[in-house]
Amino acid sequence: MAKFYGKIGYIKNMEVQPGVWADQAIEKSYYGDVSRNTSRFQQSDGVNDDISINNIISIVADPYAKENFQYIRYVEWMGTRWKVTNAEVSYPRII
Repeated sequence: MAKFYGKIGYIKNMEVQPGVWADQAIEKSYYGDVSRNTSRFQQSDGVNDDISINNIISIVADPYAKENFQYIRYVEWMGTRWKVTNAEVSYPRII
């Protein structure tokens, strides 16, 4: 199991001025583990195949992460922001 240290991005819709709402990004750094790191080639109609990457990252959650896990939208890992499609609370971790 590989170790993880990176930023988790929360996207919240917040009021920036009275009556004006906008999405705000909040980034926090966490430690954790990478429990699965897989890639798969899928045939496509184009010349090149599509690559599907599926990773599972487990972070040690703080109270902010536990209360706001539904706003997690991306994980910054290996220099790239990866879209989060599923978040499971298994306190003290979020998977």
